[in-house]
Amino acid sequence: MSETAERLDDVKRAMNASAEEAGRPASDITLVAVSKTHDAETIRPVLDAGQRIFGENRVQEAQGKWPALREDYPDTELHLIGPLQSNKAADAVALFDVIETVDREKIARELAKEIEKQGKTPRLLVQVNTGKEEQKAGIMPEDAVAFVARCRDEYGLTIDGLMCIPPVDDNPGPHFALLDKLANEAGLSTLSMGMSADFETAIRFGATHIRVGSAIFGERDYG
Repeated sequence: MSETAERLDDVKRAMNASAEEAGRPASDITLVAVSKTHDAETIRPVLDAGQRIFGENRVQEAQGKWPALREDYPDTELHLIGPLQSNKAADAVALFDVIETVDREKIARELAKEIEKQGKTPRLLVQVNTGKEEQKAGIMPEDAVAFVARCRDEYGLTIDGLMCIPPVDDNPGPHFALLDKLANEAGLSTLSMGMSADFETAIRFGATHIRVGSAIFGERDYG
């Protein structure tokens, strides 16, 4: 077994234990293996170990590796978990099964246009900037419920849930609790929250999707 496959097993065991502690079925939680910055040959052992749901940050990077990987693993599900530029909306709709980062009116408008044009229906999540960080994408928490309603009513989009990335130095628990509260107010059931350092906390707060990268693939080389 490869080192990455062993780490994948470790993450799954921790995920299952956290779910049990929270009194939740582990089957209610989806593991998204974040493969950003990693090449196809690094990803293959994780695919061979049975993982089929992956997250990528950039449309262009994903285009460079996933079409070929999907020829060998056609049942793979791909999530866009990084910011989406409006000029990449067409490519995102064509490539991704889930777009987790709907974060402004322009993106909602462009996605609606491309979904109708391409006849594809990727699942959509609204990203909420729970920490109100100036440098981070996402709808402000106080605007999130109304934005979800506009996505539905004005653009005809089906929004499945919410996503957040808490500030690095904050206790993530209050951010996860806030996202859960907003999802309930908006009538949404999907909560994408929790990464390598805090996914066990996220599970306790109701995460349905956790996005785990370095705990599976190791530290990233951004060089």
